[in-house]
Amino acid sequence: MALTSETSETSAPVAPKRSLEHWALLSGAILAAFAVLVLGTWIEPDPRGFGTHEKLGMGACNFLAWTGIPCPGCGVTTSVSLAAHGSFRAAFWNQPFGLIVALLAPLAALVAIVQHARGRDLGATLRALRPAWWGLGLGIAAAAGWAWKIVAMRAGHGG
Repeated sequence: MALTSETSETSAPVAPKRSLEHWALLSGAILAAFAVLVLGTWIEPDPRGFGTHEKLGMGACNFLAWTGIPCPGCGVTTSVSLAAHGSFRAAFWNQPFGLIVALLAPLAALVAIVQHARGRDLGATLRALRPAWWGLGLGIAAAAGWAWKIVAMRAGHGG
């Protein structure tokens, strides 16, 4: 009599073990998308092109008050709100990096959910995407958006 390995054809597949990093990335991506879409839609963009964050109970930008120069994040919340309201062109002209944030947050959540559903660990997926290069690219985009905002405000346009 030969020894054979008997398996049940009705047994459910075993869910893959996921790292703590996976769950943190999945939660963070979903929360970021939620914040961008829900809060961006709920808050009316400030017509000055900056200061929308004040509607969340935060104070005015001290950097702008002290230096007369907008801070690196100046106008990002306003642009996110503009994009959430469907005004993508206005979001770009106000603060281009804000539009990038508004578009990338839901995209990151979608990718994270799809990767999760496919059984992949998001920590491993992120490491394979060369996060240093993505971080560098986002840093350059943020700096360019800041320069854009400085020029726009110096020219007398809020955004």
